[in-house]
Amino acid sequence: MNDAVLDLAGSKPLAPPAAEAARPPLNRKRVFTIFGASLAVIALGYGAYAFATGGSHVSTDNAYVNADVAQVTPLIAGSVAEVRVVDTQSVRKGDVLVVVDPADARIAVRQAEAELARASRRVQQTMATGQSLSSQVTTRGAEIAGSRARIATARSELEKARIDLQRREALRDGGAVSGEELTSARNAFAAAQAGLAAAEADLTASTSTRASAEGQFAANDALVKGTTLDTNPEILAARAQLDRAQLDLARTVIRAPFDGVVSRRQVQVGQRVAPGAQLMTIVPISQVYVEANFKEVQLARVRPGQPVELVADLYGDKVKYHGRVAGFSGGTGSAFAVIPAQNATGNWIKVVQRLPVRVTLDPRELAEHPLRIGLSMDAVVDTTER
Repeated sequence: MNDAVLDLAGSKPLAPPAAEAARPPLNRKRVFTIFGASLAVIALGYGAYAFATGGSHVSTDNAYVNADVAQVTPLIAGSVAEVRVVDTQSVRKGDVLVVVDPADARIAVRQAEAELARASRRVQQTMATGQSLSSQVTTRGAEIAGSRARIATARSELEKARIDLQRREALRDGGAVSGEELTSARNAFAAAQAGLAAAEADLTASTSTRASAEGQFAANDALVKGTTLDTNPEILAARAQLDRAQLDLARTVIRAPFDGVVSRRQVQVGQRVAPGAQLMTIVPISQVYVEANFKEVQLARVRPGQPVELVADLYGDKVKYHGRVAGFSGGTGSAFAVIPAQNATGNWIKVVQRLPVRVTLDPRELAEHPLRIGLSMDAVVDTTER
């Protein structure tokens, strides 16, 4: 059949339509050539970059913002009287967060103050009693000295009566002494013996009384010896109890430990709280850091102090953060897992592990573009610095 086609009138032939013109098919060899050339260009570009940088950068997109947050908990039990903050509220260090009903704590303070006053009076009484007992010991010593003097007098009188009696008995046979005089001499001797015995009994009683007074004085003195009214143990114990009560009263007002943002508030007015119960979390957004999880094969040349460039998904590439490698975690994530890997079972497949690397950020950049914990980051470490 002829390529030309006659028109309906048959007057002249028509040219074949352009859509029917066959286009030459693409050559498969040409496609593979273009693909290979593209790969070569990519490889050449990567090689040039590696040559230019000397392989001095390691990067990861497995990085997240973190911070040392504070769990706000009460130190005393009680009913919540006030809650002065809400979630997302910024607070400064020392701002009041929660107030626990202070009524019980105030009563405890007054009781401790009363006990301190009673202890002070008891100690003062003990000190005064010590002075009285000391005087009694001195008095008993004087009584003993008097008893000894009386004994000496009684012995002297007894010796005189004995000599008088001996003289009269020697004269009795010659009739020079009457019976009445002899009887008087014998009575005087007996009276002198009785006087000596009485004096000796007084000395024994005085000695015993003094020993008793000395024992009471020693027992009393042990309570206050070497101390003053301010340093006495009883006073110190009462004052410590007062300090404890005042501290509990102060703890009814719960304050922010540092600057930050309130998160996860879980306390309401009227709620009964116990020591250790979590009320809220304070996040120090001005002190956040980045925890970058690098593969273990990337860390051979990473050292603390090396510069890090970071990009947050929150702001994109237009905002770059600059930080430093602060240190490395003590173990990989799998090592601290609740159920750690059992690599010794035999059913083991080696998996490249990731080690958390802590990166500190520039505070000025953080102030200009604040971050929140948990946000994703891209981190690139320059390992040229050693």
